[in-house]
Amino acid sequence: MANQEDLVFLPLGGVGEIGMNLALYGYGTPGNRKWIMVDCGVTFPGPELPGVDLVLPDIRFLAEERKNLKAIIITHAHEDHYGALNDLWPGLNVPVYASPFTAGMLEAKRDYERSRTEIPVTIFKERDRINVGPFEIEGIGVNHSIPEPMSLAIRTPLGTVIHTGDWKIDLKPSLGPLTDEARFRKLGDEGVLALICDSTNALRDGVSPSEEEVSESLAKIIESAEGRVGITTFSSNVGRIRSVAKAAEAAGREVLLLGSSMKRVTQVARDIGLMEGIKPFIDEDEFGYIPRDKVVVILTGSQGEPRAALAKIARDEMRNVAFTAGDTIIFSSRAIPGNEKAINDIKNGLVDQGIHVITDSEALVHVSGHPRRSELQQMYAWTRPQMVVPVHGEAAHLVAHAELAEQSGIPVVPRVRDGKMLRLAPGVPEIIDEVHYGRIFKDGNLIGDFDEMGIGDRRKLSFVGHVSVNIVLDARYDFREDPDVVPFGLPQFDDEGEDMGDTLYDAVLGAVESIPRARRKDLGVVREAVRRAVRSMANEVWGKKPVVTVFVTKV
Repeated sequence: MANQEDLVFLPLGGVGEIGMNLALYGYGTPGNRKWIMVDCGVTFPGPELPGVDLVLPDIRFLAEERKNLKAIIITHAHEDHYGALNDLWPGLNVPVYASPFTAGMLEAKRDYERSRTEIPVTIFKERDRINVGPFEIEGIGVNHSIPEPMSLAIRTPLGTVIHTGDWKIDLKPSLGPLTDEARFRKLGDEGVLALICDSTNALRDGVSPSEEEVSESLAKIIESAEGRVGITTFSSNVGRIRSVAKAAEAAGREVLLLGSSMKRVTQVARDIGLMEGIKPFIDEDEFGYIPRDKVVVILTGSQGEPRAALAKIARDEMRNVAFTAGDTIIFSSRAIPGNEKAINDIKNGLVDQGIHVITDSEALVHVSGHPRRSELQQMYAWTRPQMVVPVHGEAAHLVAHAELAEQSGIPVVPRVRDGKMLRLAPGVPEIIDEVHYGRIFKDGNLIGDFDEMGIGDRRKLSFVGHVSVNIVLDARYDFREDPDVVPFGLPQFDDEGEDMGDTLYDAVLGAVESIPRARRKDLGVVREAVRRAVRSMANEVWGKKPVVTVFVTKV
């Protein structure tokens, strides 16, 4: 058994969390498997990671397996599926396969980030097939909220795996492709070992509304709006941008795009022919000359990002563009968990200016790109897999998806989480190994783990502040001059209204003077006594212990 060839699935991100999707498929004998990677995504930091720009999957496991990694296949160009590639590829250096739109987005992202990494991309589209080691991989067209998404049929000597990526069934999308029912049915006829399947909407019953219905709803709002109309959506949703542009034209309005990522995406879409039939957008400096009822603005910031165009409008900080009372702003998006407060702050800022805010709870202005429960059951019926492996979701999504698969008669539904190696074949599917997984952090130009990036210390500083103390002792170990005490991020005054710096200064004097002169020769003793005294005094008057750095010099 030990030397028997097997087929394994190993997620290093995205299974037990939303975002940071990275899946490995391995074929061979333990210690001698050939691997392919599907997707290489990021997730975004919350306030608990101060200063961090991006969260990336930790691929330490691949450091030892690098020579056995044969390819990276990207299913689509959402950040949570391709956003880590620029940063992680240089350590891997293997061929990358992606659609024309994804390749264009990767190039635009590299230019925008001024990355020196040249990633050679081989174009790979739906219906294409590639052979990589023991794997034959076929792209299958699916519908999602971005151009050119794909599922993958991964054929191996031990059976065919379908990796769905992100998908839904939309019979009337604003931008193709349709989810390829005929191809999935054909694969089902041939026999599917495992369906590795998106769980994002596994808690939602029924079928997602069509993008066509969203387009019609947006068109009605634009048609009847009295003033300016702003629509914020995910910048990658080219179909939605097209729908809004067409609705604006039908209503006799010009369209302005705001936000660098929005402009980047539409330029890539234009380059590969996805914006045909859409009038050119106006420039920012033309905005002020167009009557209020003749303009629609499509802008970034639907997730409450503080530097995005929408946040600047809510703060009235845009140079050439402003909204006024009576105008309308539509949130054509849903809140990614964790962003609710930031989004609410922006909505309140807009409402305060008298702007009418419309969200998906008031009108059909957004639909998710992921399958609801009836769509999942449809996919099971098409592909008839021996097993379903729920991925792409938090624990609640994965468990709901597993229960649905079991209720739908799927014989085997293994439970997998990040870092767990699942043997798909031969024999009974089971977890056979556990490998290192986790998160690394992009912080400015550097990448490292939690400790290397000093995130824990930074978080501590954000709660309790910092005090620097500089002491200079003379030859007799007395103060040569007054010590410097510099509090940073502490309250200005203590509980009796005294200056906090003066209170801590007194603590420093008392600490040094309480040490017998003979013992002051050990500068480490002085340093530690002062550190403890400052923390203790701060705790006494404030109730918190700051981080304290003490410098002691003898001259």
